[in-house]
Amino acid sequence: MSLLPGAGAFRHDGGSVGVVLCHGFTGSPRSMRPWADHLAAAGMTVRLPLLPGHGTTWQDMNLTTSDQWLATAEEALQDLRGRCDEVFVMGLSMGGCLALRLAQLHPGAVSGIVVVNPSIAVENRGLHVAPLLKHVLRSTRGLTNDIKRPGVDEHGYDRVPLAAAATLPRLWRATRRGLASITAPILAYRSSEDHVIGPASMRILTEGAVNTTVTVVTLENSYHVATLDHDAQTVFEGSLAFVRGHSRSGEGTAA
Repeated sequence: MSLLPGAGAFRHDGGSVGVVLCHGFTGSPRSMRPWADHLAAAGMTVRLPLLPGHGTTWQDMNLTTSDQWLATAEEALQDLRGRCDEVFVMGLSMGGCLALRLAQLHPGAVSGIVVVNPSIAVENRGLHVAPLLKHVLRSTRGLTNDIKRPGVDEHGYDRVPLAAAATLPRLWRATRRGLASITAPILAYRSSEDHVIGPASMRILTEGAVNTTVTVVTLENSYHVATLDHDAQTVFEGSLAFVRGHSRSGEGTAA
């Protein structure tokens, strides 16, 4: 099966500080590639995997689960653990949930977390009934391209595969239960206008991550896919400054 434009995984071997980037539900690395390029240009070792079932067709995705998406993110983390002195995890939307879950499952391996409009709760009515609808429908209307900047296309799926979506609540529940176990610092970006993820996820994150610092930055000129929107550079530069500020190595603190 051929990949959608720009949907391929990205890897860059740089210095001793590693970053794992996780894309969102029904999206692909295309939505994260400029972010990955920015970190790679700064000397980071970067992994941006293509999650199973993504980047091809929604029918392919309907054969995959949130356990498989998490396993792929874990493989990227383990790869960097073997190559780098320290690793940071970052993600957009569901990818933010995966980043938080990685920090919970591998607390000694994650030095910091950056999330953009993270999804850790059911906030879309279509996803809320996915476990029931999957028995009568294969898909429903898509969630992609919530981008304020004109002419930008993330090339995500125009349909939500419901069998795959029905596995999301398991990931969300596990992540919410484990928020108090996170000790790595968190930088969270939240678009002031987001038509995909409501305010509940960020509220749950800030209230639940009680054993670390959570810094929330509001993005005033972007919708959900902020990594491709007007505030993208704010995210890129802010996440790099975050890595440098929390890195133990000389490379991470270098300008």
